[in-house]
Amino acid sequence: MSPTQPMTLVNCDYKVAARRLRCDEAAIRAVSDVESRGDGFLFDKDDNQWRIKILFERHIMYRLLDKKFGRDKALDHVRTSPDVVNTRTGGYSGGTAEHDRLAKARRIDKDLGLESASWGMFQLMGFHWERLGYKSAVDFVLTLSKGEPEQLEAFCRFIETDKRLLNAIRSRDWAMFAEIYNGRNYKKNKYDTKMRDRAKYWDKELAK
Repeated sequence: MSPTQPMTLVNCDYKVAARRLRCDEAAIRAVSDVESRGDGFLFDKDDNQWRIKILFERHIMYRLLDKKFGRDKALDHVRTSPDVVNTRTGGYSGGTAEHDRLAKARRIDKDLGLESASWGMFQLMGFHWERLGYKSAVDFVLTLSKGEPEQLEAFCRFIETDKRLLNAIRSRDWAMFAEIYNGRNYKKNKYDTKMRDRAKYWDKELAK
């Protein structure tokens, strides 16, 4: 028996979110396309279940361990588990295998593991849980794992709590948006040009 797919977004969800943020619907769709190819979940054939899309960031795990336990303790984990704790970015497995990396990180620290991954169709980092009004990292993850509408809600909160992001998505200043959303090295992965191109694509699609 195939498991039920988590709830996905419909067209009106994007329209409501665009009115809420007072930005173009195409802009919201562009962000989800670039961050997750527009899908919040993946089907894990091995476990026969749907899993929320994640990307585990080992450099964030290092940073959070350093903050909580000190640099020496963090470096100990770099030596023993460099695939999930590292001073460098990267080391991705991709797809559902990212959940294996997450599980390993959670054996080091349950909450910091969750905070070190980006979640759902908008790839929001777990360490933002408090800023976005969730009770804990666990609450944040469980809520976003329910469906794409919950992921869109988290995205709207994320944009609303940063005036620079709000202004950038409204004006389609993709360079500014990408720098805040993806970090200073956004040009390396061409996040700004990818979002600009996807927004133009959706302008045409939504005009039909």
